[in-house]
Amino acid sequence: MVVAYARPVENHLPPRTAAFFDLDKTVIAKSSTLAFGRSFYQGGLINRRAVLRTAYAQFVYLVGGADHDQMEGMRKYLSELCKGWNVQQVREIVAETLHDLIDPIIYDEAASLIEEHHAAGRDVVIVSASGSEVVEPIGEMLGADHVVATRMIVEDGAYNGEIEHYVYGPAKAAAIEELARSEGYDLERSFAYSDSITDIPMLESVGHPYAVNPDRALRREAVAREWPVLTFNRPVRLNQRIPNLSMPPAPVLAFAAVGAAAATAGLVWLAARRRRPAIMS
Repeated sequence: MVVAYARPVENHLPPRTAAFFDLDKTVIAKSSTLAFGRSFYQGGLINRRAVLRTAYAQFVYLVGGADHDQMEGMRKYLSELCKGWNVQQVREIVAETLHDLIDPIIYDEAASLIEEHHAAGRDVVIVSASGSEVVEPIGEMLGADHVVATRMIVEDGAYNGEIEHYVYGPAKAAAIEELARSEGYDLERSFAYSDSITDIPMLESVGHPYAVNPDRALRREAVAREWPVLTFNRPVRLNQRIPNLSMPPAPVLAFAAVGAAAATAGLVWLAARRRRPAIMS
């Protein structure tokens, strides 16, 4: 008599992979939050001087980026500025302006890359130091599978001036690794895209790093490491690039406040810092 024994079927499915994108100047043509300056001024949250300096801060940011010390200074400055802001007021301001600010500034090249990664079966993850209130609705518009962003603390309906989780520098890489463990991503076969030297840890965490519109320091590093360098220069209106996309509901958009103000305030701080004369040793 012949006895047949069932053998377990081995799972030969390949491990999951992902594409991790920084947001500002990588997917979006400028700071995703600077344009809120006038709206916050009209709402009484910032003064006229800050509004007038926003344009200069945007120029400095786009041309030169920001190094580690400047980013740390921004974090302190923005957390102090936002302390005490009424969350409901901020929600109302952002609800009125987010659509007009975000719609026109997505890079066509970035949208194509997102589509290609999805077509290849990869998850798309937006990883940004900007506030989650801004990044999450943008990620939804882009069709991202996950969003990792900075979170600020709210107490009694107001921002208390503290940051719960700052997704910047090594913290970006740590967040990517944590998400990879929970989602089962093979980071060696995954991709990452960024414009800033401060995102070296993020780029190092994957097997396929790309420098996009890199600042000078990242360009030098990319050349030295033989990382591909991409140039994105075709911003398009998101609703024209992907006509079927719909905006998130107003309550979701409205909660996009503190990240916007944070970036505006931080870049105003950066502009002031860069205008100071250097101290000779």
